[in-house]
Amino acid sequence: MSYLVIVESPAKAKTIGKYLGRNYKVKASMGHLRDLPKSQLGVDIEAGFEPKYLPIKGKGDLIKELRKLAAASDGVFLATDPDREGEAISWHLKELLKLDPETTKRVTFNEITKKVVQESIKNPREIDVNLVDAQQARRILDRIVGYKLSPLLWRKIRRGLSAGRVQSVATRLVVDRENEIRAFIPREYWSIDALLSRVAPKSGYFNAHFYGTEEGKIEPASQEETEQILNAVAQADLFVKTIKRSEKQKSPAAPFITSTLQQEASRKLNMPPRRTMAIAQQLYEGVDIEGMGATGLITYMRTDSLRLSTEAVMSARDYIKEHYGESFCPTSFRVYKSKGNAQDAHEAIRPTSVALDPESIRGNLTNEQYKLYKMIWSRFVACQMTNAVYDTIAVDISADEYIFRATSQKLKFKGFTAVYVEGKDEEEEEKTDSLPDLVEGEPLNLEELTPQQHFTQPPSRYTEASLIRAMEEKGVGRPSTYAPTISTILDREYVVKVERTLQPTPLGEVVNTLMMERFPSIIDVEFTAHMEENLDLIESGKVNWKQTLEEFYVDFAASLEKAEEALKDERIQLPVEETDVVCELCGKKMVVKSGRFGKFLACPGYPECKNTKPIVEETPGECPICGGKILKKKSKNGYTYYGCETFPTCTFMTWDVPQKERCDLCGKTLFKRSGKGKGAKRLVCNNEACANFVPQEVREKKTTAKKTAAKKTAKKKES
Repeated sequence: MSYLVIVESPAKAKTIGKYLGRNYKVKASMGHLRDLPKSQLGVDIEAGFEPKYLPIKGKGDLIKELRKLAAASDGVFLATDPDREGEAISWHLKELLKLDPETTKRVTFNEITKKVVQESIKNPREIDVNLVDAQQARRILDRIVGYKLSPLLWRKIRRGLSAGRVQSVATRLVVDRENEIRAFIPREYWSIDALLSRVAPKSGYFNAHFYGTEEGKIEPASQEETEQILNAVAQADLFVKTIKRSEKQKSPAAPFITSTLQQEASRKLNMPPRRTMAIAQQLYEGVDIEGMGATGLITYMRTDSLRLSTEAVMSARDYIKEHYGESFCPTSFRVYKSKGNAQDAHEAIRPTSVALDPESIRGNLTNEQYKLYKMIWSRFVACQMTNAVYDTIAVDISADEYIFRATSQKLKFKGFTAVYVEGKDEEEEEKTDSLPDLVEGEPLNLEELTPQQHFTQPPSRYTEASLIRAMEEKGVGRPSTYAPTISTILDREYVVKVERTLQPTPLGEVVNTLMMERFPSIIDVEFTAHMEENLDLIESGKVNWKQTLEEFYVDFAASLEKAEEALKDERIQLPVEETDVVCELCGKKMVVKSGRFGKFLACPGYPECKNTKPIVEETPGECPICGGKILKKKSKNGYTYYGCETFPTCTFMTWDVPQKERCDLCGKTLFKRSGKGKGAKRLVCNNEACANFVPQEVREKKTTAKKTAAKKTAKKKES
């Protein structure tokens, strides 16, 4: 007997082939083999939304080869990915290759390991038509919106634009946030810090922050109110009113699902969502591991389920006990509950074998694969560990009618933090200072009062991570759509990434305004979330997919007709920001344009004059080599760097940020170190002739040496 197994990629074929015997031939379809035509709508709306699928150009030889192999086989297993897209690919393969229904079966692998692959082959199933219909409905919905709306945008704004169903809502979220920022009115408030010490002996200096009164918290709203408090406190006798000691516990984060993986990779690794999913796909399909061959390292990475198999949890518990000790393993294993709209067909994203720790296979992985795998592995192990425990102290200090509060927190037991700490979108609060061993009723000296004026800040612009979280919370899109949606709005220049934040371009705002005015349902967040729920109902077999399309199209077609009529004589002009920079080729004043990597200068005489220039910004200080001005610039990939204005005469360039401060030894400009981790944000001198100068490569070596030494010390303590 001989069997043909069809998967999507060569890497997946290689890994699966290793686990099957000689009777199985594993071939890759290289993704879809047929799709809707590119040059036309490809959907017969009048005939009940009947799609017209055609073989993809350039795949003719592969189709012939697969037909020949299928004809020569006793059976065919369709082993594409375990989601709607994978189910649709299998269905297209069956239809296109004219496979015999009696000998053609569907198999799926949540993880590509020997056990799972062999069990799945023994227990095949039929193609799930409901999954296929849900995917067809999404594909046709997006095709109708894109192919009907995009030509309108071309005629009324400019050619090359698109108006996808989910991308339009994502753009709206970014524009709405920008409008919130513009409309924000700052509110003044003040804080007061007190430097205190013990009376006898005068020691034990510590800081306390103004809280309010016994009735509750007070936030001074003006300088007058602040001075009134300062005067009263300066004349008061200060003493320790109460001391509260408690134990605080912190639980580990849940294992990764698609959205949280993309968010964390963006925060911790500065990895765009699309790149994250590409690397995760490699880890899922299999990587060559020395002594093991092609090995699938993680479970399927497109999931919104937090479920973990009992076998995986028990292996994690065994690993924790062996490597960290019994105290790091809770008495019962942790169970995480998925959200109500989650599809529970898969597990959460986890390593296929916890025994394959990241360090043991680092030499077989690329740098990106190692970093992402380490993050997935660490999060999974941590999610089954005990809580971190902190000793906390809160001290209230009485100052007449007012109260100051000092807090301290000290790690008592590492728990899961020994393995993994979740990243944050916003900067962490400052760590609390340690407190002296105070007693209630103890008098205190007031050393200094420091008032500080503040203003409330507008909401933060979205980052890729926080936009994905917003889309997930609002039900816009599904795990497979987050990454391509963000890539699309960046590629279409509706949104640009500036210092890791997403900002709408003038083009994005114009398109968003048009969509809001003429197609409010398409761009409505709740409507889009409801459509996702309808697709889920199609998948579960509760709703007919063509009926869903019909209900959508009636309102959409009416809106399109009204928009065409209302805009028939109108051409929407994009706002132009003129500058004082003169084009040296034609003499016109250059204008600001937006591209994928931010704003740049362009000649308004395009296409006759195609001159462009980067927008440069002067920064504090001077070049440490020649004394010229330092300009803020952007690389071709959109990364910010700093260079001398006289380039290429002077080749000074750095990633570090120029500051106003000067070096004590040489008087040259100091720079704030870029990046993350220990030493980042520290002021350094970039003057090579100065004794304070430390070259970048030396800094990196020192950092690496410190990390290596720290690891050795930790291992000695463990042993």
